[in-house]
Amino acid sequence: MRNTLLTALLLVLVLVAGVLFGRYTTSDSTAGASAASSAERQILYWVAPMDPNFRRDAPGKSPMGMDLVPVYADEAGSRPGVVSIDPAIASNLGVRTATAERSSLPRIVETMTHVAYDETTLKHVHTRVEGWIETLDVSAAGDPVRQGDLLFELYSPTLVNAQQEFLSALRSGNATLRGASRDRLAALGMTGADIAELERDRKVKQRVRFVAETDGVVAMLGVRNGMFVTPETDALSIAALDSVWVFAEVLERQATWVAAGQLAELRFEALPGERFETQVEYVYPELDPISRTLRLRLRVENPGRALRPNMLGRARIAGRETWPIVHVPREAVIRGGRGSRVVVALGDGRYESRRVLAGIESGDRLAVRRGLAEGETVVVSGQFLIDSESNVDTALSRMGGGSALDSEREAAGKTP
Repeated sequence: MRNTLLTALLLVLVLVAGVLFGRYTTSDSTAGASAASSAERQILYWVAPMDPNFRRDAPGKSPMGMDLVPVYADEAGSRPGVVSIDPAIASNLGVRTATAERSSLPRIVETMTHVAYDETTLKHVHTRVEGWIETLDVSAAGDPVRQGDLLFELYSPTLVNAQQEFLSALRSGNATLRGASRDRLAALGMTGADIAELERDRKVKQRVRFVAETDGVVAMLGVRNGMFVTPETDALSIAALDSVWVFAEVLERQATWVAAGQLAELRFEALPGERFETQVEYVYPELDPISRTLRLRLRVENPGRALRPNMLGRARIAGRETWPIVHVPREAVIRGGRGSRVVVALGDGRYESRRVLAGIESGDRLAVRRGLAEGETVVVSGQFLIDSESNVDTALSRMGGGSALDSEREAAGKTP
Protein backbone atom coordinates (compact mmCIF):
# COMPACT_ATOMS: atom_id res chain seq x y z
CA MET A 1 0.00 0.00 0.00
CA ARG A 2 2.84 2.31 0.95
CA ASN A 3 4.64 1.54 -2.31
CA THR A 4 1.52 2.46 -4.26
CA LEU A 5 1.27 5.85 -2.55
CA LEU A 6 4.92 6.60 -3.19
CA THR A 7 4.52 5.69 -6.85
CA ALA A 8 1.49 7.98 -7.24
CA LEU A 9 3.22 10.90 -5.54
CA LEU A 10 6.22 10.49 -7.80
CA LEU A 11 4.04 10.61 -10.89
CA VAL A 12 2.38 13.83 -9.70
CA LEU A 13 5.73 15.52 -9.11
CA VAL A 14 6.95 14.52 -12.56
CA LEU A 15 3.76 15.90 -14.16
CA VAL A 16 4.03 19.25 -12.35
CA ALA A 17 7.66 19.60 -13.34
CA GLY A 18 6.79 18.94 -16.98
CA VAL A 19 4.06 21.60 -17.03
CA LEU A 20 6.31 24.23 -15.47
CA PHE A 21 9.08 23.44 -17.93
CA GLY A 22 6.71 23.67 -20.86
CA ARG A 23 5.38 27.07 -19.79
CA TYR A 24 8.86 28.43 -19.31
CA THR A 25 10.08 27.30 -22.72
CA THR A 26 6.90 28.56 -24.46
CA SER A 27 7.14 32.00 -22.83
CA ASP A 28 10.78 32.25 -23.75
CA SER A 29 10.15 31.41 -27.40
CA THR A 30 7.19 33.83 -27.61
CA ALA A 31 9.25 36.68 -26.21
CA GLY A 32 11.98 35.94 -28.71
CA ALA A 33 9.53 35.95 -31.61
CA SER A 34 8.02 39.23 -30.38
CA ALA A 35 11.43 40.83 -30.13
CA ALA A 36 12.29 39.67 -33.63
CA SER A 37 9.00 41.02 -34.95
CA SER A 38 9.57 44.42 -33.30
CA ALA A 39 13.00 44.59 -34.81
CA GLU A 40 11.56 44.10 -38.27
CA ARG A 41 8.81 46.79 -37.98
CA GLN A 42 9.43 49.96 -40.02
CA ILE A 43 9.48 53.30 -38.20
CA LEU A 44 7.92 56.09 -40.25
CA TYR A 45 8.73 59.03 -37.95
CA TRP A 46 8.84 60.12 -34.32
CA VAL A 47 6.16 62.20 -32.61
CA ALA A 48 5.69 64.03 -29.32
CA PRO A 49 3.54 62.04 -26.85
CA MET A 50 1.35 65.09 -26.13
CA ASP A 51 1.28 66.58 -29.62
CA PRO A 52 0.95 64.20 -32.62
CA ASN A 53 1.50 67.13 -35.00
CA PHE A 54 5.10 67.53 -33.75
CA ARG A 55 7.07 65.13 -35.97
CA ARG A 56 10.76 64.40 -36.44
CA ASP A 57 12.72 61.94 -38.56
CA ALA A 58 14.90 60.82 -35.64
CA PRO A 59 14.59 60.30 -31.87
CA GLY A 60 14.76 63.36 -29.69
CA LYS A 61 12.87 65.54 -27.23
CA SER A 62 9.48 67.23 -27.61
CA PRO A 63 8.99 70.96 -26.84
CA MET A 64 7.80 69.83 -23.39
CA GLY A 65 11.01 67.86 -22.74
CA MET A 66 9.48 64.40 -23.22
CA ASP A 67 11.07 61.62 -25.28
CA LEU A 68 9.66 61.29 -28.79
CA VAL A 69 7.88 58.01 -29.51
CA PRO A 70 8.12 56.07 -32.79
CA VAL A 71 5.21 55.64 -35.18
CA TYR A 72 5.40 52.35 -37.08
CA ALA A 73 4.15 51.77 -40.60
CA ASP A 74 1.57 49.26 -39.38
CA GLU A 75 0.28 51.77 -36.80
CA ALA A 76 0.05 54.92 -38.92
CA GLY A 77 -3.60 54.43 -39.67
CA SER A 78 -4.49 53.95 -36.02
CA ARG A 79 -3.20 57.25 -34.60
CA PRO A 80 -5.81 59.82 -33.44
CA GLY A 81 -7.56 61.60 -36.30
CA VAL A 82 -6.62 59.03 -38.96
CA VAL A 83 -8.97 56.44 -40.37
CA SER A 84 -8.69 53.89 -43.16
CA ILE A 85 -11.61 53.49 -45.57
CA ASP A 86 -11.88 50.83 -48.21
CA PRO A 87 -11.82 52.47 -51.66
CA ALA A 88 -15.11 50.76 -52.56
CA ILE A 89 -16.76 52.22 -49.47
CA ALA A 90 -15.30 55.68 -50.25
CA SER A 91 -16.74 55.44 -53.75
CA ASN A 92 -20.16 54.49 -52.39
CA LEU A 93 -20.03 57.45 -50.00
CA GLY A 94 -19.37 59.82 -52.89
CA VAL A 95 -16.03 61.00 -51.52
CA ARG A 96 -14.42 63.54 -53.86
CA THR A 97 -11.07 65.24 -53.40
CA ALA A 98 -9.25 68.36 -54.57
CA THR A 99 -5.70 69.63 -54.33
CA ALA A 100 -4.71 72.58 -52.14
CA GLU A 101 -3.30 75.32 -54.38
CA ARG A 102 -1.10 78.31 -53.67
CA SER A 103 -1.73 81.60 -55.48
CA SER A 104 -3.15 85.07 -54.93
CA LEU A 105 -6.90 85.40 -54.47
CA PRO A 106 -9.08 88.36 -55.39
CA ARG A 107 -11.14 89.52 -52.46
CA ILE A 108 -14.54 88.96 -54.07
CA VAL A 109 -17.37 90.93 -52.46
CA GLU A 110 -20.95 89.83 -53.12
CA THR A 111 -23.76 91.97 -51.79
CA MET A 112 -27.30 93.21 -52.40
CA THR A 113 -27.95 96.43 -54.32
CA HIS A 114 -30.77 98.83 -55.10
CA VAL A 115 -31.24 101.32 -57.93
CA ALA A 116 -31.74 105.06 -57.41
CA TYR A 117 -31.92 108.19 -59.55
CA ASP A 118 -28.65 109.65 -60.73
CA GLU A 119 -28.61 112.73 -58.52
CA THR A 120 -26.37 114.62 -60.95
CA THR A 121 -29.37 114.73 -63.32
CA LEU A 122 -31.89 115.68 -60.62
CA LYS A 123 -33.47 119.14 -61.08
CA HIS A 124 -35.54 120.73 -58.32
CA VAL A 125 -38.17 123.30 -59.26
CA HIS A 126 -38.85 126.17 -56.84
CA THR A 127 -40.64 129.46 -57.33
CA ARG A 128 -38.74 132.62 -56.46
CA VAL A 129 -41.83 134.48 -55.33
CA GLU A 130 -44.95 133.75 -53.36
CA GLY A 131 -48.06 132.87 -55.31
CA TRP A 132 -50.72 130.33 -56.19
CA ILE A 133 -50.35 127.26 -58.46
CA GLU A 134 -52.69 127.34 -61.42
CA THR A 135 -52.92 125.03 -64.43
CA LEU A 136 -50.75 122.22 -63.02
CA ASP A 137 -49.80 120.22 -66.11
CA VAL A 138 -48.22 117.18 -64.35
CA SER A 139 -50.49 115.01 -62.29
CA ALA A 140 -48.27 112.54 -60.43
CA ALA A 141 -44.73 111.42 -59.73
CA GLY A 142 -43.41 109.29 -62.57
CA ASP A 143 -44.95 111.36 -65.38
CA PRO A 144 -42.51 111.74 -68.29
CA VAL A 145 -41.62 115.26 -69.38
CA ARG A 146 -39.56 116.72 -72.17
CA GLN A 147 -37.47 119.87 -72.21
CA GLY A 148 -39.73 122.91 -72.70
CA ASP A 149 -42.95 121.16 -71.55
CA LEU A 150 -45.25 123.21 -69.32
CA LEU A 151 -45.11 122.19 -65.66
CA PHE A 152 -47.47 124.71 -64.10
CA GLU A 153 -48.53 128.36 -64.19
CA LEU A 154 -48.12 130.66 -61.20
CA TYR A 155 -50.17 133.70 -60.25
CA SER A 156 -48.03 136.05 -58.17
CA PRO A 157 -48.84 139.71 -57.38
CA THR A 158 -45.10 140.36 -57.09
CA LEU A 159 -44.53 139.20 -60.68
CA VAL A 160 -47.49 141.24 -61.94
CA ASN A 161 -46.08 144.41 -60.35
CA ALA A 162 -42.61 143.70 -61.74
CA GLN A 163 -44.06 143.40 -65.27
CA GLN A 164 -45.85 146.70 -64.91
CA GLU A 165 -42.62 148.37 -63.77
CA PHE A 166 -40.84 146.95 -66.82
CA LEU A 167 -43.47 148.35 -69.17
CA SER A 168 -43.16 151.75 -67.46
CA ALA A 169 -39.39 151.63 -67.94
CA LEU A 170 -39.92 150.85 -71.64
CA ARG A 171 -42.19 153.88 -72.04
CA SER A 172 -39.74 156.14 -70.20
CA GLY A 173 -36.98 155.48 -72.71
CA ASN A 174 -34.43 155.28 -69.89
CA ALA A 175 -32.01 152.52 -70.91
CA THR A 176 -30.63 152.10 -67.40
CA LEU A 177 -34.09 151.76 -65.86
CA ARG A 178 -35.14 149.37 -68.64
CA GLY A 179 -32.12 147.13 -68.01
CA ALA A 180 -32.69 147.09 -64.27
CA SER A 181 -36.37 146.15 -64.74
CA ARG A 182 -35.44 143.37 -67.14
CA ASP A 183 -32.90 141.94 -64.67
CA ARG A 184 -35.50 142.02 -61.89
CA LEU A 185 -37.96 139.98 -63.96
CA ALA A 186 -35.26 137.40 -64.68
CA ALA A 187 -34.32 137.26 -60.99
CA LEU A 188 -37.96 136.60 -60.08
CA GLY A 189 -38.10 133.56 -62.37
CA MET A 190 -39.42 134.76 -65.75
CA THR A 191 -37.76 133.11 -68.73
CA GLY A 192 -36.03 135.06 -71.48
CA ALA A 193 -38.77 134.07 -73.93
CA ASP A 194 -41.50 135.42 -71.63
CA ILE A 195 -39.62 138.69 -71.13
CA ALA A 196 -39.15 139.09 -74.88
CA GLU A 197 -42.87 138.42 -75.43
CA LEU A 198 -43.77 141.02 -72.76
CA GLU A 199 -41.52 143.59 -74.44
CA ARG A 200 -43.06 142.87 -77.83
CA ASP A 201 -46.76 142.73 -76.86
CA ARG A 202 -46.62 145.31 -74.01
CA LYS A 203 -49.25 143.27 -72.15
CA VAL A 204 -48.93 142.14 -68.51
CA LYS A 205 -49.37 138.39 -67.93
CA GLN A 206 -51.37 137.46 -64.86
CA ARG A 207 -49.93 133.93 -64.81
CA VAL A 208 -46.27 133.06 -65.44
CA ARG A 209 -45.32 129.76 -67.06
CA PHE A 210 -42.78 127.35 -65.53
CA VAL A 211 -41.36 124.80 -67.99
CA ALA A 212 -39.09 121.73 -67.76
CA GLU A 213 -35.41 122.47 -68.31
CA THR A 214 -34.47 118.86 -69.20
CA ASP A 215 -35.98 115.57 -70.35
CA GLY A 216 -36.82 113.05 -67.67
CA VAL A 217 -39.53 111.92 -65.30
CA VAL A 218 -41.16 113.61 -62.34
CA ALA A 219 -39.30 112.15 -59.37
CA MET A 220 -41.27 114.11 -56.76
CA LEU A 221 -44.44 116.22 -56.93
CA GLY A 222 -45.14 118.39 -53.91
CA VAL A 223 -47.84 120.77 -55.13
CA ARG A 224 -51.43 120.64 -56.36
CA ASN A 225 -53.73 123.01 -58.25
CA GLY A 226 -54.61 126.09 -56.23
CA MET A 227 -51.87 125.53 -53.67
CA PHE A 228 -50.14 128.58 -52.18
CA VAL A 229 -46.35 128.27 -52.51
CA THR A 230 -43.33 130.19 -51.30
CA PRO A 231 -39.66 130.05 -52.35
CA GLU A 232 -39.14 127.40 -49.61
CA THR A 233 -41.74 125.08 -51.17
CA ASP A 234 -40.20 122.10 -53.00
CA ALA A 235 -42.67 122.14 -55.90
CA LEU A 236 -41.32 119.17 -57.88
CA SER A 237 -38.15 117.50 -59.08
CA ILE A 238 -37.21 115.99 -62.43
CA ALA A 239 -34.63 113.24 -62.98
CA ALA A 240 -33.25 111.63 -66.11
CA LEU A 241 -33.12 107.84 -66.49
CA ASP A 242 -30.38 107.66 -69.13
CA SER A 243 -28.07 106.67 -66.30
CA VAL A 244 -28.82 105.50 -62.77
CA TRP A 245 -26.99 105.09 -59.50
CA VAL A 246 -26.72 101.68 -57.87
CA PHE A 247 -26.01 101.55 -54.15
CA ALA A 248 -24.36 98.58 -52.45
CA GLU A 249 -23.39 97.91 -48.85
CA VAL A 250 -20.46 95.77 -47.73
CA LEU A 251 -19.70 94.35 -44.29
CA GLU A 252 -17.37 96.17 -41.94
CA ARG A 253 -14.75 93.42 -42.20
CA GLN A 254 -14.73 93.94 -45.99
CA ALA A 255 -14.34 97.72 -45.80
CA THR A 256 -10.62 97.63 -46.69
CA TRP A 257 -11.23 95.38 -49.68
CA VAL A 258 -13.04 97.91 -51.86
CA ALA A 259 -11.92 101.10 -53.56
CA ALA A 260 -13.10 103.42 -56.31
CA GLY A 261 -12.35 102.14 -59.80
CA GLN A 262 -12.74 98.42 -59.06
CA LEU A 263 -14.68 96.35 -61.58
CA ALA A 264 -18.16 95.20 -60.66
CA GLU A 265 -20.80 92.95 -62.20
CA LEU A 266 -24.47 93.63 -61.53
CA ARG A 267 -27.48 91.35 -61.92
CA PHE A 268 -31.13 92.16 -61.25
CA GLU A 269 -34.11 89.98 -60.39
CA ALA A 270 -36.27 91.88 -62.87
CA LEU A 271 -33.84 91.17 -65.73
CA PRO A 272 -32.89 87.47 -65.52
CA GLY A 273 -29.97 86.45 -67.68
CA GLU A 274 -28.73 90.02 -68.13
CA ARG A 275 -25.67 91.47 -66.47
CA PHE A 276 -24.22 94.96 -66.33
CA GLU A 277 -20.51 95.64 -66.06
CA THR A 278 -19.40 98.84 -64.41
CA GLN A 279 -16.98 100.23 -61.82
CA VAL A 280 -17.18 101.41 -58.25
CA GLU A 281 -17.61 105.16 -58.62
CA TYR A 282 -17.46 106.26 -54.99
CA VAL A 283 -16.86 104.74 -51.56
CA TYR A 284 -18.57 106.68 -48.79
CA PRO A 285 -16.29 107.69 -45.89
CA GLU A 286 -18.53 106.57 -43.01
CA LEU A 287 -20.08 103.29 -41.90
CA ASP A 288 -23.73 103.05 -41.05
CA PRO A 289 -23.86 103.16 -37.22
CA ILE A 290 -26.78 100.70 -37.06
CA SER A 291 -26.06 98.10 -39.75
CA ARG A 292 -22.26 98.49 -39.49
CA THR A 293 -21.91 98.44 -43.27
CA LEU A 294 -19.99 100.59 -45.74
CA ARG A 295 -21.90 102.16 -48.62
CA LEU A 296 -20.70 102.10 -52.23
CA ARG A 297 -22.03 103.90 -55.29
CA LEU A 298 -21.88 102.62 -58.85
CA ARG A 299 -23.11 104.30 -62.03
CA VAL A 300 -24.78 102.31 -64.80
CA GLU A 301 -25.73 103.56 -68.25
CA ASN A 302 -29.42 102.91 -68.85
CA PRO A 303 -30.27 103.91 -72.44
CA GLY A 304 -33.26 101.55 -72.67
CA ARG A 305 -34.51 102.62 -69.23
CA ALA A 306 -34.80 98.98 -68.20
CA LEU A 307 -33.39 99.81 -64.78
CA ARG A 308 -35.84 101.63 -62.56
CA PRO A 309 -35.33 103.24 -59.15
CA ASN A 310 -35.74 100.90 -56.16
CA MET A 311 -35.08 97.74 -58.19
CA LEU A 312 -33.14 95.14 -56.20
CA GLY A 313 -30.15 93.27 -57.51
CA ARG A 314 -26.81 91.71 -56.62
CA ALA A 315 -23.28 92.98 -57.13
CA ARG A 316 -20.06 91.02 -57.46
CA ILE A 317 -17.06 93.28 -56.91
CA ALA A 318 -13.46 92.21 -57.54
CA GLY A 319 -11.53 93.66 -54.61
CA ARG A 320 -7.81 93.89 -53.97
CA GLU A 321 -5.86 90.65 -54.41
CA THR A 322 -4.14 88.86 -51.52
CA TRP A 323 -0.54 87.76 -51.34
CA PRO A 324 0.02 84.18 -52.60
CA ILE A 325 -1.66 81.89 -50.08
CA VAL A 326 -2.79 78.27 -49.83
CA HIS A 327 -6.46 77.88 -50.68
CA VAL A 328 -8.98 75.06 -51.15
CA PRO A 329 -12.59 74.79 -52.34
CA ARG A 330 -14.87 76.43 -49.80
CA GLU A 331 -16.93 73.26 -49.43
CA ALA A 332 -13.84 71.36 -48.19
CA VAL A 333 -13.70 73.29 -44.91
CA ILE A 334 -15.79 72.02 -42.00
CA ARG A 335 -16.70 74.86 -39.66
CA GLY A 336 -17.46 74.20 -36.03
CA GLY A 337 -17.77 75.99 -32.74
CA ARG A 338 -14.13 75.22 -31.86
CA GLY A 339 -12.66 76.21 -35.20
CA SER A 340 -12.31 74.88 -38.72
CA ARG A 341 -10.88 71.64 -40.05
CA VAL A 342 -10.38 69.73 -43.25
CA VAL A 343 -10.18 66.03 -44.02
CA VAL A 344 -6.88 65.30 -45.74
CA ALA A 345 -6.51 62.26 -48.00
CA LEU A 346 -3.16 60.64 -47.08
CA GLY A 347 -3.31 57.95 -49.73
CA ASP A 348 -3.84 54.19 -49.56
CA GLY A 349 -7.38 54.77 -48.27
CA ARG A 350 -6.25 56.75 -45.20
CA TYR A 351 -7.82 60.07 -44.17
CA GLU A 352 -6.84 62.52 -41.48
CA SER A 353 -9.02 65.19 -39.87
CA ARG A 354 -6.85 68.25 -39.32
CA ARG A 355 -7.52 71.60 -37.68
CA VAL A 356 -6.77 74.62 -39.86
CA LEU A 357 -6.88 78.39 -39.56
CA ALA A 358 -9.23 79.64 -42.26
CA GLY A 359 -8.66 82.95 -44.03
CA ILE A 360 -10.74 84.98 -46.46
CA GLU A 361 -13.38 83.61 -48.81
CA SER A 362 -13.06 84.48 -52.48
CA GLY A 363 -15.91 83.17 -54.57
CA ASP A 364 -15.87 79.38 -54.20
CA ARG A 365 -12.33 79.31 -52.75
CA LEU A 366 -11.25 79.70 -49.13
CA ALA A 367 -7.78 80.59 -47.93
CA VAL A 368 -6.06 78.40 -45.32
CA ARG A 369 -3.54 80.40 -43.31
CA ARG A 370 -2.21 77.53 -41.22
CA GLY A 371 -2.51 73.74 -41.00
CA LEU A 372 -2.36 72.76 -44.68
CA ALA A 373 0.43 72.68 -47.25
CA GLU A 374 0.37 73.30 -50.97
CA GLY A 375 -0.22 70.10 -52.93
CA GLU A 376 -2.01 68.19 -50.16
CA THR A 377 -5.29 66.53 -51.10
CA VAL A 378 -8.47 67.44 -49.22
CA VAL A 379 -11.94 65.88 -49.28
CA VAL A 380 -14.60 68.14 -50.78
CA SER A 381 -17.62 65.84 -50.40
CA GLY A 382 -18.52 63.19 -47.90
CA GLN A 383 -17.67 65.29 -44.83
CA PHE A 384 -21.29 65.03 -43.72
CA LEU A 385 -20.15 61.88 -41.91
CA ILE A 386 -18.11 64.06 -39.57
CA ASP A 387 -20.33 65.40 -36.83
CA SER A 388 -19.16 68.89 -35.89
CA GLU A 389 -20.64 68.46 -32.44
CA SER A 390 -18.73 65.23 -31.77
CA ASN A 391 -15.12 64.44 -31.11
CA VAL A 392 -13.07 64.23 -34.31
CA ASP A 393 -11.86 60.75 -33.48
CA THR A 394 -15.41 59.55 -32.87
CA ALA A 395 -16.60 61.02 -36.17
CA LEU A 396 -13.76 59.45 -38.13
CA SER A 397 -14.32 56.07 -36.47
CA ARG A 398 -17.89 56.22 -37.79
CA MET A 399 -16.45 56.63 -41.28
CA GLY A 400 -14.39 53.50 -40.62
CA GLY A 401 -17.51 51.53 -39.78
CA GLY A 402 -17.29 51.47 -35.97
CA SER A 403 -17.67 53.73 -32.99
CA ALA A 404 -15.36 54.95 -30.24
CA LEU A 405 -17.38 52.95 -27.70
CA ASP A 406 -16.86 49.75 -29.68
CA SER A 407 -13.12 50.46 -29.86
CA GLU A 408 -12.89 50.96 -26.10
CA ARG A 409 -14.81 47.77 -25.41
CA GLU A 410 -12.61 45.82 -27.79
CA ALA A 411 -9.47 47.17 -26.16
CA ALA A 412 -10.82 46.19 -22.73
CA GLY A 413 -11.73 42.70 -23.92
CA LYS A 414 -15.46 43.24 -23.39
CA THR A 415 -18.44 42.50 -25.57
CA PRO A 416 -21.55 44.67 -25.92
